Amino acid sequence: MNDNTRELIIIGGGPAGYTAALYAARADLAPLVIEGFAWGGQLMITSDVENYPGYADGIMGPEMMADFRRQAERFGAEFVTDDVTKVDFSRQPLRVWVGDDEYAARSVVVATGASARWLGLESEDQLKGRGVSACATCDAAFFRDKDVYVVGGGDSAFEEALFLTKFATRVHLVHRRDEFRASKIMVDRAEANEKLDYVLNAVVDEVLGESKLEGLRLRSTVTDETWEVPADGLFVAIGHDPNTALFVDQLDHDANGYLVTKQGTTETNVPGVFAAGDVQDHTYRQAVTAAGSGCMAALDAERFLALLEGHPGTALTAPRAEAEEAAV
Repeated sequence: MNDNTRELIIIGGGPAGYTAALYAARADLAPLVIEGFAWGGQLMITSDVENYPGYADGIMGPEMMADFRRQAERFGAEFVTDDVTKVDFSRQPLRVWVGDDEYAARSVVVATGASARWLGLESEDQLKGRGVSACATCDAAFFRDKDVYVVGGGDSAFEEALFLTKFATRVHLVHRRDEFRASKIMVDRAEANEKLDYVLNAVVDEVLGESKLEGLRLRSTVTDETWEVPADGLFVAIGHDPNTALFVDQLDHDANGYLVTKQGTTETNVPGVFAAGDVQDHTYRQAVTAAGSGCMAALDAERFLALLEGHPGTALTAPRAEAEEAAV
């Protein structure tokens, strides 16, 4: 192992990566954070964040991510604002490349997140955060007493739509077919909700508005006819893709590409490699849960490194007798 081998490399610069960096830096692990060009993750396209503890008056997503980054930097985290292009987790030290630059570490936290699938419209992109969203849990409260549309036909779309009915006056679920992939119980709940209706055999052809969303142009998938409707909000719920292409040939993952971790930990199938945030969480996908798993990953990495050095008792997450007794 050469002298340039680091204790910890963190791949990814969202809530999970920055929280892992904060904890690791305070544990004197001097983490290198390869945060990517798109550092900050999905929070960078989120306007007001009102559901993260500690920001009583809310905060803009990019500003919150800058706070996270600055706090980790304060304790000694080092940053590379570039994208990882290759990894080799087959042996120690673990190796990570950014182009031709090679980095080595005894432990790695993968926190590359997941990306929401969008419709791919230029007008949609222009109005993200200004009426267009991919997260009802994050943004539903901004659409109280509004008329909103949800695109999708799976359980996630129905969950988003039903959640929105708590706030919006009316919720319209747009689906390209007249049958849903969603489970029957979700469809039954939707049909029992008086605030929710369907727009079937239709797709969103255009998002209308200049500085904010004002309406949608819909197109029939049967007749190709188009028509316009007024709308205050558009929620795209057609799924997420974990950013795991670099890792799936080396780390265990599920059928959808999400990394699999051992229950109750952030450990992957490769010793010394940990996964945190949306890259391994397809259930909650919240900034606060991502940050929590980033904390876990840093503590797991610290314990792993302490075990390597032969003194596990120095790690904050060292096994404790009372914990072992409680688990029995």
